[in-house]
Amino acid sequence: MRNNNRRLAYSALFLALALVLPFLTGQIPTIGKALSPMHIPVMLCGFVCGPLWGAAVGAIAPLLRSVLFGMPAMFPGAVAMTFELTSYGILSGWLYRRLPRKPWSIYVSLLTAMVGGRLVWGAARYLLAGLSGSEFPFSAFLAGAVTGAIPGIILHIVLIPLLVMGLERAKLTLD
Repeated sequence: MRNNNRRLAYSALFLALALVLPFLTGQIPTIGKALSPMHIPVMLCGFVCGPLWGAAVGAIAPLLRSVLFGMPAMFPGAVAMTFELTSYGILSGWLYRRLPRKPWSIYVSLLTAMVGGRLVWGAARYLLAGLSGSEFPFSAFLAGAVTGAIPGIILHIVLIPLLVMGLERAKLTLD
């Protein structure tokens, strides 16, 4: 029971961070989009609280941010991001719990979640484009998931493992 209360509290904190962090980079939209600040707390939630809590925060954050602040735009942005961030939360949390507790496993979990989430985002954008009668070519996927996201990819690979290792040392991760 105590761990469930802690998971709920941590998840609420990660959700709040996902809502607030984009304000730090949102003044310059291209930078904010490139750094993907909402991704960080969702993946951390997966690592700290587990895949179900990470998935919940990932599913709620983009939709709630869209409703509260109008960014990202609900369709197709927030809807596609919901699938992407849910995947990040599930994959980071699930793999982190399945692999040995070694620093390399944090990187494996993180990189797998990042690739998987981007693929899910691309599939969601493709399907949503079809539903709206527009197109989502492979070049748009590459621009959105890879080339335009390089600063965020680097930031996540550097920052998230350091934060997870720090949380492990402080005994703040939950099993």
